[in-house]
Amino acid sequence: MSESEAPITLTNDHDKSLTENGEETEFDPQFKPIVTLPEVEVKLNEDDEEEMLKIRAKLYRFDSNSDPSEWKERGTGELKMLRHKENNSVRIVMRRDKTFKICANHFLTPWMELKKNPSTDRAYVYTVPADFADEKAKSECLAIKFGNVENAILFKTRFEDAKKILATDCDLYNGKCDENGSSSEDDEDEAEVSDKENKESNEITQKMSELEVKKDEDEKIKN
Repeated sequence: MSESEAPITLTNDHDKSLTENGEETEFDPQFKPIVTLPEVEVKLNEDDEEEMLKIRAKLYRFDSNSDPSEWKERGTGELKMLRHKENNSVRIVMRRDKTFKICANHFLTPWMELKKNPSTDRAYVYTVPADFADEKAKSECLAIKFGNVENAILFKTRFEDAKKILATDCDLYNGKCDENGSSSEDDEDEAEVSDKENKESNEITQKMSELEVKKDEDEKIKN
């Protein structure tokens, strides 16, 4: 057999084997991971709560410290309205898509008021005395924009339902706490906070017309 007739074989672990009949043998490496990462369950800490609402939305916060003051996006994702099974408190929790990082986490009160955006019927604004999205409580003015009018109306309806629940079934707001030592001064303080929130909300609502979202951003809300 001459050299030209001898089979040619490439015997390298990372190459293909080639013989004179033209057949190829694919090298199929099996790589084992150096480190095996266990699946981690994301704990939502919502076992003691029931959903009143779950809906997609885009969240903004009003930054009064910037010059000029402006609306800043906090994230797009799933918004939940949760009612505690025992004490009937209601809170709103929103997590960003993919990262599941919390961008809103605050309790509702009976005196909160939703303000509609004058430039669109798919967004609402309201103020909260303490939002815990950054773990540390912080007063915020928030705007929530929805993918369509129907979802905006649904949010408004559930928001008003929550206020009624808080006023009638939540001991913190329906007067039952007076038996446990709550004073009328506390009620006056809450009323002052409410008046202040409403005043700030009215002032900030005037800037809602500046809150414009592009069409491609609206698609993110819908999806």
